[in-house]
Amino acid sequence: RLVFVSGQVPMIDGKPSGDDIAAQTHATIDRVEQILREAGAGLDHVVKVTAWLARREDFAGFNAAFAERFGQCPPARSTVVCGLVPPVMVEIEAVAVLG
Repeated sequence: RLVFVSGQVPMIDGKPSGDDIAAQTHATIDRVEQILREAGAGLDHVVKVTAWLARREDFAGFNAAFAERFGQCPPARSTVVCGLVPPVMVEIEAVAVLG
């Protein structure tokens, strides 16, 4: 009943899918959503997210993009600032419940 999506980053063919935190957050959530679809779930099935940011100052932009995608009832979330490998600005993993 659970779907675990390992850490996803906004890279396609070795290149970042955006040059700011909002674009990279949307691209990373797109990757999570694609994996969930393959498992028969969607973003509305996500109950827990862990996110890593490369820079503390990107939190507001990340938070705004995250809110756009998860709406009024977002999943539980932990957000950590750490040393991601550039040019990656964000990494996201998720847990979803099927059914």
